[in-house]
Amino acid sequence: MEELTEQPLTEAADPVEPEQKQALRQFKSIALEVLETAALAVLIWLVLNTATARYVVEGVSMQPNLQTGQYFIVSRVAYWFNDPQRGDVIVFDYPNNPDDDYVKRIIGLPGETVRIDVNGQVFIDEAPLNEEYINGGRAGRAGSWTVPPGSYFVMGDNRGSSSDSRSWGALEESYIIGKAWLSYWPVDMWGTAPHHTFSD
Repeated sequence: MEELTEQPLTEAADPVEPEQKQALRQFKSIALEVLETAALAVLIWLVLNTATARYVVEGVSMQPNLQTGQYFIVSRVAYWFNDPQRGDVIVFDYPNNPDDDYVKRIIGLPGETVRIDVNGQVFIDEAPLNEEYINGGRAGRAGSWTVPPGSYFVMGDNRGSSSDSRSWGALEESYIIGKAWLSYWPVDMWGTAPHHTFSD
């Protein structure tokens, strides 16, 4: 019988040359950076789309402060820690058709009585409301409304051409999508939303 001769193993040389190994390391580093950048971009996109929404104005109900074709950003988180205030411009689901979104201004707060006289003057608990943001007439429906708890009385700034709480009642807070934040298009309309702060 032929005797087999045992031969020691020899360590194989790396088939990849040093230059190739360096190039491979650089490729892996670049690929990792690209993946990290893409992941960060996706995360930022998710956060922005959770915290904000973008809308375009259609119609004249908020003139002269918002114009048809004006694009703006809404903050979905503005009311997570603070209650809506009088003078805020908000976007909400239209109660009679939640598929439609409206933009209006908050006029009456929960528990208040909103009265509008025949001249269009607004009274809050019989105190006249000074609405400096209205330019022109105050036409529209006269009447008196008491705002229920958890609801808000909203109106368009263009009182003669606005479907709002005067016709369909107070808006429940659950319908509010968010607070208008920033107008970004057209460029000449860039700026913060036209909120109004009332002095006590």
